[in-house]
Amino acid sequence: MREEEKKRSSQDSSFKRFMKKRWAFPAIYIASAAIILTGVLWYQTSDNATDTDSYDYEATDITGKKYDEPALEVNRAMENFVMPVKDPDSAVIQKQFYDYDGKAEEQEAALVFYNNTYHPNTGIDIATKDGETFDVLAALSGKVTKVEEDSLLGNVIEVEHDKGIVTQYQSVTEMNVKVGDQVEQGDALAKAGESLFNEEAGVHVHFEIRKDGMPVNPLDYFNKPLSSLQELDTTDKANAEENSGATEENDEAAPSEDKSTEESGKTEDEGSAEEPADENAGNTEEDESADTEEDPAGTSEDEGQTDDQVEEDTATESTDA
Repeated sequence: MREEEKKRSSQDSSFKRFMKKRWAFPAIYIASAAIILTGVLWYQTSDNATDTDSYDYEATDITGKKYDEPALEVNRAMENFVMPVKDPDSAVIQKQFYDYDGKAEEQEAALVFYNNTYHPNTGIDIATKDGETFDVLAALSGKVTKVEEDSLLGNVIEVEHDKGIVTQYQSVTEMNVKVGDQVEQGDALAKAGESLFNEEAGVHVHFEIRKDGMPVNPLDYFNKPLSSLQELDTTDKANAEENSGATEENDEAAPSEDKSTEESGKTEDEGSAEEPADENAGNTEEDESADTEEDPAGTSEDEGQTDDQVEEDTATESTDA
């Protein structure tokens, strides 16, 4: 019994000696905090691992899952439109863009004559001074959405740069891109060629810039960033073109209206000219009726005089007898 009591007393004295040390309580506090923090982190990790299975990765309201299309690169929006040729100084614009708000002389020069009909030019026709073929370059980085062989337009390449903003390259040959290719600004797309639609231009490339399907003047956006075209409202432009078309129709209808007015005026004049004739005809009938009324009286008098003369002649003959 005494030995056990001695052991207990020795253990108590050693614990008391341990607790009397300065670093005992801080060590116990730090160890307890570490144990508690480890338990909290473990619980959170195990809880998150269970919740990940409840996510719907096909949902469209998750960031990055709304559209299947790739996001537009920030540096692409900062790119400037350039002419689709290697040396712009050697390029010649054969035919300008038809501007519905432009002057009459400029509009006339921007018409393309094909199949006995004049068509507004929806882009610009670019050629070189020597008339030789040249490399057609991408005016802006984007994705090729159309590569089409067209005998009338001379083949077509379309590159999309942003939602609703595309560039078109017509009258090209030796096309070396396909649908789905990503092209960088300055990449060679094809060679300049000829088209049946605009044979007068010779070897050239017909270049267009379109916003929401509406063609815009490329000369207004060369050396300007894509963001300047993104801010363009094509609704007003479409309304202006519709109003311009209505004005042209009214101008065409105006001569026929004037002609009908002149014809109606002539008809009225002819009617007024015919009225005096009718009046004269009426007067003639009245005169004839008046003469007719007077003639019977005169005729009766003559007949009366003739009867008297007959009686006198009879009387004379009887006297002579």
